[in-house]
Amino acid sequence: MKEFELKYGCNPNQKPAKIYMHDGGELPITIVNGRPGYINFLDAFNSWQLVREIKAATGLPAATSFKHVSPTSAAVGKKLSPEMKKAYFVDDIEGLDDSPLACAYARARGTDRLCSFGDFIALSDVCDETTARIIGREVSDGVIAPGYTEEALEILKGKKKGNYNVIAIDPDYEPAEQEIRQVFGITFEQGHNNVKIDESLLENIVTKNKDLPDEAKTDLIIALIALKYTQSNSVCFAMDGQCIGIGAGQQSRIHCTRLAASKADTWHLRMHEKVLNLPFREDLPRAVRDNAIDGYVNEYEEDVCAEGNWQKYFTEQPEPLTREEKRAYLDTKKGASLASDAFFPFGDSIQRGAMSGVSYVVQPGGSIRDEEVVAACDEYGVVMICNGVRLFHH
Repeated sequence: MKEFELKYGCNPNQKPAKIYMHDGGELPITIVNGRPGYINFLDAFNSWQLVREIKAATGLPAATSFKHVSPTSAAVGKKLSPEMKKAYFVDDIEGLDDSPLACAYARARGTDRLCSFGDFIALSDVCDETTARIIGREVSDGVIAPGYTEEALEILKGKKKGNYNVIAIDPDYEPAEQEIRQVFGITFEQGHNNVKIDESLLENIVTKNKDLPDEAKTDLIIALIALKYTQSNSVCFAMDGQCIGIGAGQQSRIHCTRLAASKADTWHLRMHEKVLNLPFREDLPRAVRDNAIDGYVNEYEEDVCAEGNWQKYFTEQPEPLTREEKRAYLDTKKGASLASDAFFPFGDSIQRGAMSGVSYVVQPGGSIRDEEVVAACDEYGVVMICNGVRLFHH
């Protein structure tokens, strides 16, 4: 297949639309099912690069949940704790522990279920039945992987009344060295971002604390690769082999950090005993339940515990999770990693990260206030690496 006609571009008024190879060659994909759109393919091709690189860097199966050309999370195939399975609503998935790929997607989807609603999925390995069963019951736009088992494909083809988007990509495909795009009729050309992210980027530790365990190295590598395919400015928190909070597309670095940190806090709090034991109504749709949890944890527009509200979600009125309880719980959480796609211009991002349990930081460095940022890390006992590599993505 040399080209694929799309229904429309980013919006319905943007016609005609298609994808094709600039050199006239064959597309490195097969449309197994459905009819992916313009934004679906943007998500698919960015997310595939992400999981392919994480798999290459860590040796572990990887998965990501993508929305609007940025990941909500990315993860490797580590087994989930019982608390995490319950928080991610996969404690009923039979055989989960036996499928590293399914564990990776359970983590990626479960990290930020609110933002993952209607996601596009990328899998580093052939999609198996267990992974497909998780995908099958979530609201999602499509998936890209190097292949699918017959059992997995049968499940995926049953989604969206048979219209679920399933893309197979040639795992050996490599893009051209030069990238070309047009904006406002003007052609841009640049070299493909082929910077390799591995442990060699974690050697220049600039803080007093230089204790960097292997687990933190893995988390920092995952976070950096995620940032490589996240709309800039961007900051990523990672822990236990997965991204736990991503702040994307903000104009200010501190706003990126605050956004990512608030998501990381929510990730931690979703495993609080009160949240794990919320008495949900059995007839509650999954998306409504996820919204209720977000409201319960973050005290947003609706007080879900209030009289007249709780009855919509719960079988009995739950006790609120107080601000004091949340702060006390978060204060016990340490060991998170924080990565930034460009330098921190001030020490405020380090301070905010420390409030959310950050123990390890990686950033390019190069700010005129690098000394201030290093001093902030030293104040909180944080390990920081300056790797000299910027990862802007637009």
